[in-house]
Amino acid sequence: QVQLVESGGGLVQPGGSLRLSCAASRSIFSRNVMGWYRQAPGKQRELVATFTSGGSIKYSDSVKGRFTISRDYAKSTMFLQMNSLKPEDTAVYYCQAGGYPDYWGQGTQVTVSS
Repeated sequence: QVQLVESGGGLVQPGGSLRLSCAASRSIFSRNVMGWYRQAPGKQRELVATFTSGGSIKYSDSVKGRFTISRDYAKSTMFLQMNSLKPEDTAVYYCQAGGYPDYWGQGTQVTVSS
């Protein structure tokens, strides 16, 4: 079975909001470092936001103040609330469970366009 399942991507106008979710297996969610990455056309995959093994949260400078990462332990699910979306946020967004090994979601397309 697929161990990371994403949902919530879609088309939104600039200034709009989307909420992404990543449902993980219980074991992966509890043992791995969960985070969000994205890859725009022609660009390298980049970190968006992540929980850290040290218990903190890190955001890319480009999304600070606009995106919020969160998780629901009972549901083994991670979320990315994206507000004030910009065209440059357009990318495929990936859920990652970092560890040995790393696990990746299938990716979900987010398109911000007027």
